[in-house]
Parts: sequence; C-alpha cells; structure tokens
Amino acid sequence: MTKSILFVEGFISAEVTDKIGRLTIERPDRKNALNAAMWLAIPEACAWLAAEGARVIILSGGGETDFSAGADISEFDTVRKDDKTARTYENANCAAFAALRESTVPVIAAIRGICFGGAFGLAAACDFRIADETARFAVPAGRLGLAYPADAVADLVSALGAQRARYLLLTANEMNAPEALESGFLLSLIQPGQLDAAVAELADKIASAAPLSVSASRAAVQASLSGDAKKLQDAATLGDATFESADYAEGRAAFREKRKPVFKGT
Repeated sequence: MTKSILFVEGFISAEVTDKIGRLTIERPDRKNALNAAMWLAIPEACAWLAAEGARVIILSGGGETDFSAGADISEFDTVRKDDKTARTYENANCAAFAALRESTVPVIAAIRGICFGGAFGLAAACDFRIADETARFAVPAGRLGLAYPADAVADLVSALGAQRARYLLLTANEMNAPEALESGFLLSLIQPGQLDAAVAELADKIASAAPLSVSASRAAVQASLSGDAKKLQDAATLGDATFESADYAEGRAAFREKRKPVFKGT
C-alpha cells in the first residue's frame, strides 16, 4: 500500500510504500532549486513520513539529472534582501537541515548531478549519501557574499572533515563524485542507471531491521559525534530498552527457527 502527499504546489512530495519513505524535491525545470516555501515544507514532509510509518527516508531530486541546485537565488532580492529577511530565510534553511539531522528514522540522500549550496547542506544532514558518477558538489556562498549557516557548516565538517570543508567553503570550487567518495562524504559511488537500485537495497535493509535497535544505534553514533554526556546517557537508555522489547524476543525466536524476523518496533 502506498500513501502520498504533495506540499507547496507539488514542488515537495512525500510517499510511503512498505515502510520506505520517499521525500522528493520536484522542480526539475529549475534543477530542483528550492524556493522559500519549499524549505518550510521539508520539516512538514519529514513529520508526515514518520507519522505514516516510514522506517527510513530516501531524499532525492525529481527528474533524471539533478539532486538540487540549492536555494533559488532568483528570489533573493525579495526573500533575502537585508539582514532581517536573510535571518528569517536562514531560519527556514536551518529547520530543514535539522528535520533531516534529527529525523526519528534514518535518511538516505540519493544524489545525481548537481548538489550545490543548500542542497549540499541537506545531503550533509542525512545519515547516508549515495551518488552516481554524474554527481557534483559545491558551496558557492563565497561567490554571493553570503555566510553559510553555522549548523550546516557543522554538518559539512562532520561529513567531509575540517580541511575539505574549509576548502569548499573558502574557494567555492566544485568537488566531483570520486573526490566526494575519497573524502568520506559518500558511502558509495554507483554507475549511472544503477543509483535507484543501490539506494533501494540499502533502504530495504534498514526498514527490515528492528526499529528500536536502529534508533538506539543511531542515537549512539550521534551522541558520540557530539560528545554530549546527556546524549550519550540517552543513547544508553535506548539501548537498554531493547533488551525488554518484543522485537528482541522475536529476533531470538527467528534465529532459533531459522526464519526472517518480523519486527514491529515494540
């Protein structure tokens, strides 16, 4: 069974099929550039997907060629014309990054073609990034006289390493797909035409795993990266809860009976 919904005149779409959610930036005629309303819709779409039972979310660009060119610069003269409007716009950017970073389920970015600016930030906020060989990455803020949001920079540093993040931010140069793989930004690099299948395979494995185990492991990784003692304790609590879960009993039973476990997240 598939459930779907459209946001912002269809520019953002969300769909859940067999516990796999899809969040798509649907503006291929503008290289999937995000306008102000689209940024605001991303947290709504993430919340809807989680509420509809998605155990993993795939973030991608509509069409066959590009992930996203990032923010729609053509509207900056109105929505980002001074410090007040720029802060409002940036808050919407940051809320979208946070919605992916703090999603209750893992998020996979499926990247082909252009992944620039704010779209690069969206991808950096995801748990996993898989791209095909056409992918290109850049943060052109330095060419526009803008500063990138600090929390998005933190995502870039985490995903790329500090030196590579500095290089991209300070030069506005492009990074190709092999360089992105070498930096650790990409989990894997796929030949054109095989990206969707590779992403679907990873999503299916995550969706088939025990949800409480996935949540606990993901929280532990995030806590480790943050170095926050409270987050580490919260992650430990989530891990402890798995031992009394019905899914743990189901996992043991499936192992004994040599069958595939059916996890319910309880």
